[in-house]
Parts: sequence; structure tokens; C-alpha cells
Amino acid sequence: MELRHLRYFKAVAEVLSFTKAATRLHVAQPALSRQIADLEYELGVDLLKRTSYGVALTGEGQLFLQEVTEVLNRADEAVKKVRAYARGESGELHIGYLPPLELRILPRALAEFSAGAPNVKVVLHDLGTDEIRNGLREGTLHLALMLEPSEHARGGIEFEAIGCFPFFVAMTSSHSLARMKKVPLEALADQPLVVMGRKRNSEYQRILQRIFFPKRPNVAVESDSVNSLITEVEIGKTVAVVSQVFKEAVPNRLVYRPLVGTEVRFCIGIARAKDDVTSAASEKLCAIMRKNRR
Repeated sequence: MELRHLRYFKAVAEVLSFTKAATRLHVAQPALSRQIADLEYELGVDLLKRTSYGVALTGEGQLFLQEVTEVLNRADEAVKKVRAYARGESGELHIGYLPPLELRILPRALAEFSAGAPNVKVVLHDLGTDEIRNGLREGTLHLALMLEPSEHARGGIEFEAIGCFPFFVAMTSSHSLARMKKVPLEALADQPLVVMGRKRNSEYQRILQRIFFPKRPNVAVESDSVNSLITEVEIGKTVAVVSQVFKEAVPNRLVYRPLVGTEVRFCIGIARAKDDVTSAASEKLCAIMRKNRR
């Protein structure tokens, strides 16, 4: 028994005429009659009674029509859902992001994406770099917006850079470094720094090591979130090395001066698992984020 048999039966049962059903289905009437006969033979019951006036449903035929209608409606719905998924118009996307990167790219990208794919459920996850990598590898995240991982941390992950930005020194307006237009790297040698904690953001600390190499950064405080890092800077005892992305996301609470004397840049991009079977919805969102890069 195939769906074709069910569709043929439903057509005949609805119009109670082989001739009209054959016309609707665009098949020859003899072929239609054979298909219905094969269906009745397989079921072992008569579904239709042939009369001099046309066709009538038997009791079994009436019951079968109800069931067939539900089956075909469900099949049609399944086809619609699969095609919508293939077009990137349905499904669910779990996206990891590293604050405050989401403020630069995600709002505009998600607004455009939602307008074109309103039936795709987007779930955002505020995570550290290590948690994002684990989520991608374990399949709990479909994609992520994160800073570029170092070579030894890229196992199982594909990274596509969409922007690289300079670093700034964040401080209070009363800090001695605030009198400078630019802060040389040497001026930070003895400055106590507040940094993102290694437990969630080991990649951030690797970048700091590259900035200060061959010396070591003078880390005084490790913060577990962007908000706590800002608060530590506002106390006035520490400064922070932050990216242009951070500066644009938090423009008013702190004072920023360009950091000079280093070629290291803060590169952000799209990360996905290497063995991930990318959905059309995921590809659509990635295309929008590429387009919205600045």
C-alpha cells in the first residue's frame, strides 16, 4: 500500500465517481479502477459499491476515508515542514556568544533573520570562550559568535573571522593614564590589571600573553563577567585591556585610550563544529552576520 493508493481512493470517495476522480487526478480511468481494486484486495474488504448511478461508500469505506484523510493531511504537513526546514524557514538554532560581542553584530543580524524566518526559534546562550567550544563540540550549540581561538584550541571547530579590531585601555577619568591620548604598552608594565577569569575565558588571557610578550601582564583581579570587570575598573585601582568592540558596547561608564606598541588584534567571527551538518537556517544567519560586519 502506497500513499498513491490512498490519494486515489480519497479522490473517488469524495466525488463518488471514477470518471470525475480520474479527471481530477489526471490519470486514465481504467488505471484508477485497477489501483482501487488492488487496494481493496490488499485490505480484504470492499470500500466502494459500484452502482448504475456511480459509486457509493461501504461502511468500511466510510471509516477508511476518515483514517485516510488524517494520514494524507499528516503526510502533506510533514512535506511542508521538511521543505520549510530545507529553506531555512523553520527549526531551532542554539547560538552561543561572548559578551559584549553580541551588542555589535547580533541585534541587527537577528532582527533581519527573524523577519525572513519568523518560524525559526532562536535560543541565545551567554557563555565564556571555553564553554562555547565545548558546546559546539558536544552539539548543544549550532553556531557561536566568539573571539578567534588559538591554534591549539581549535580542535573540532571551524572559525570564520568577520572582523579584527584594535585594543584600548579602559580606566576611570581620574586615573593617571587618562591624561594620555594614547597608552604605550610599556606604560602598562607595572599597572595592576583586571582581566576576564581563566576558568571561562582562557582565550582572553592567551591574547593578553601575546600582547605583553615577552613580559607577563600584571594581573591583579580576575573577573567572572563583563559587569564585574567594569565595576573593578570603576573602583579605580585597576585598568583593563579591552577591545574596540568592548569600547563601543560600554561607551559611557569608562574612559578609553588606544593601546599602542602591539600588533595583536582582537578578531571575532563565526564558529561551528567541523562535523556539523549545517542547516539552511544556520547558513542564512551566518550570511547575514557576514553582511553586517563592520
